Amino acid sequence: MSLDGPDHESLRNLRRDLHRHPEPGWREFYTTARLVDELERRNLDELHVGPEVLAEDRRGVPDDAELDEWRERAVAAGARRDVVDRLDGGHTGAVAVLRRGDGPTVGLRVDIDALPITESDEASHRPAAEGFRSENEGYMHACGHDAHATVGVGVLDAVAASDFAGTLKVFFQPSEETIAGGEPMSESGHLDDVEYLLALHVGLDHPTGEVVAGVDGFLAVSHFRAEFSGETAHAGGHPERGRNAVQAMATAIQNLYAVPRHHDGATRVNAGLVGGGTASNIVPEEAFIEGEVRGETTELMEYMDDHAGRILRSAAEMHDCEVEVEYQGRAPGGESDAALVDVVSSVAADTSGIDSILERDSLGGSEDATFLMRRVQEQGGLASYVCVGTDHPGGHHTPTFDVDEETIRIGIDVLSETIERIGREQP
Repeated sequence: MSLDGPDHESLRNLRRDLHRHPEPGWREFYTTARLVDELERRNLDELHVGPEVLAEDRRGVPDDAELDEWRERAVAAGARRDVVDRLDGGHTGAVAVLRRGDGPTVGLRVDIDALPITESDEASHRPAAEGFRSENEGYMHACGHDAHATVGVGVLDAVAASDFAGTLKVFFQPSEETIAGGEPMSESGHLDDVEYLLALHVGLDHPTGEVVAGVDGFLAVSHFRAEFSGETAHAGGHPERGRNAVQAMATAIQNLYAVPRHHDGATRVNAGLVGGGTASNIVPEEAFIEGEVRGETTELMEYMDDHAGRILRSAAEMHDCEVEVEYQGRAPGGESDAALVDVVSSVAADTSGIDSILERDSLGGSEDATFLMRRVQEQGGLASYVCVGTDHPGGHHTPTFDVDEETIRIGIDVLSETIERIGREQP
């Protein structure tokens, strides 16, 4: 596929429009509606939207007031009210289906949410210079999900125009950044007939022209929010009458970082957001920690999770406080299957614009695409997480992140041809 001409212009405009309207997890109202607009113009056999693509149990869903604020913001930005209404309760995302006769069922997973980062307005930052900087101040596409979604649409176009025999399902997954969307999408039923699954990410410290056929080294992860509650008192007059929630929080933080490392592999812990108290002369009644644990395997993450839960409870008890722990997002480890890695490598070798191919690389982070990968693999299918390199200033999750738009063309070419080859060869 060439992105010179009308196709290029349409997909570039889509990517830039999504970039202008970044939305965090479970609030991707504009993003989903915009994608639905694009997908309804295609000759799809099925288009499932919102509640139809997610299992009932979801983590980390904002309260109704916040959801309503983002719904109305999306409509004000031009999102169709009828589509936004279908996403009630933050049921965002979509699954697009092409059926092209007898053959394997292939899935492609792309994510659609953004990050709580204020985008650079410097003249050297291309989105600012060319007029597609974020219009949702304080949020931006700082990880390339706008490009991922655009590649998903482009792959549908390319496969529809090919001689592919089989079924293609493209999963436009919400809430990846909070590790919350992959699990309910994997349990929606739409993965149950998928025999081959490809998941996409751009960049990951790989330049434009480089492709990683199979990413491994996912750290299984669990996010939590612990809320400590105690009792206020005058800090000078009667401190003994109080129950200090911040003291419990501080004890928990210190001991979270003291969890013993494990000889079976890498483990991580981080108290990333903490707070509490109301004034310097009041014994604090409330405090909180938002944190995470990770492990090189799912079992190592669970080892860390068990220790963290015990530490949070013990710290509260030590200081005569209570604690409530909410688990906000989780993802298992994952591994790309060799047979599918071989197909992606072979396709990449024949794709213009690619000058470097790595069969495998380690992510060193976490990704809830592993839920979808595991679902397919447990049913006897194959999965691979594919990285398409992109030149990006600043790095992922920074105010100056941007995507080299040539990456979109390369991603479409590699993934669509891989899907077509799976249809012919069924590895």
